[in-house]
Amino acid sequence: MFLTVILKKLKKLFLLCQVQDQLSDLLDKALTESVQPLTQLQPAINGKTSKRFSSSELFEINHIRTIYHMFIAVLLIFCLSTLAVDYIDQGRLVLEFDLLSFAFGRLGTVTWAWVVMFVYTLLVPYFTLVFWGSLYHSFPSKLGLSLGTGLVLFAVQTCVLGLFPIYVAVHYQLPPASRLIVILEQIRFLMKSYSFMRETAPVIMKNTPKEGESPRSPTFSSYLYFLFCPTLIYRESYPRNTHIRWKYVAVTLGCLFYAYFILVRLCVPLFGPETNQPFSKRTMVLSVFNSILPGIMILLLCFFAFLHCWLNLFGELLRFADRMFYKDWWNSTSFANYYRTWNVVVHDWLFYYGYRDFLWVSRVPNTEKLRLHTIDQIEQNNNVIISMSHDEVCIVVL
Repeated sequence: MFLTVILKKLKKLFLLCQVQDQLSDLLDKALTESVQPLTQLQPAINGKTSKRFSSSELFEINHIRTIYHMFIAVLLIFCLSTLAVDYIDQGRLVLEFDLLSFAFGRLGTVTWAWVVMFVYTLLVPYFTLVFWGSLYHSFPSKLGLSLGTGLVLFAVQTCVLGLFPIYVAVHYQLPPASRLIVILEQIRFLMKSYSFMRETAPVIMKNTPKEGESPRSPTFSSYLYFLFCPTLIYRESYPRNTHIRWKYVAVTLGCLFYAYFILVRLCVPLFGPETNQPFSKRTMVLSVFNSILPGIMILLLCFFAFLHCWLNLFGELLRFADRMFYKDWWNSTSFANYYRTWNVVVHDWLFYYGYRDFLWVSRVPNTEKLRLHTIDQIEQNNNVIISMSHDEVCIVVL
């Protein structure tokens, strides 16, 4: 009886939290639309609209730009500090980037591995879909054709985009950053090729061609554009900007050097050979607390460098107008809202092809949310483990 009462209260609390999250999302959306000028409200193109990103709007506020300039000042202090230490210790004023050259080593191996994955993703899924679409409406057994083509493609995908990148990273003993490039590109190509097949196959199945007409297939140029544009959801066309802004290249490089100086000045001294001590609870606690501040700074830099600068760089080069790569996750009051807003690019893919498709099968929303979150966390931890050796994983955990 007591357990029944507790379960009922927990159920009410859970429903209340869900309603609160939904109301919060609706309120945020209404406030965003209410302050958005009419000139920015462009019609949707295949479900995509021209959107601005949150940080660019924030940087138009003088107080936020002050914080941005403070980070630039700290970067200059790091540079001067490194120069001063090198001059005192070694008698020279030279900025060395040994850590960067180590982390991004074996770039030749990374390049040819990326070329193999790119050429495969560009050609095999596209022409497999075209071949399947040309036979689908005239083949006696549509199910047999679809299953056979799907199984063959799945086997090839597993070998080329599943096992090959891991083999390259482990066999050639790539450094951490080089491994991360290979693994992240592996995941990106897998997600993009799946989205392409998932979005175009139903269209081919529904549109039966007339006699003498060839089946409608997506254009090769649209698929090539999709492989480079900063989105994981395939559409035949996207909203485009009219001009390119080049400042994101410099900002992205600045974030890379910023993270380098934080590692060199704040993290490397903690784990250098001269500070090696016998492992104890005291040593572990001191290492953890000494690493918290640089760890948070690197986390924010990685977020800003990738989700803001890197994706906007490719968005500018391709004049891609849908720039909603993230939302104001820093204002989140629940983990569910944070999970939905900190990386909108990946969240959209998980929602369309993970949550929504699985929900169509099981009809249990909470179970699918838990399953999707578990799969996502396993994949993220797998990326860290593959990208780093045993000692590097221990340092990251600390």
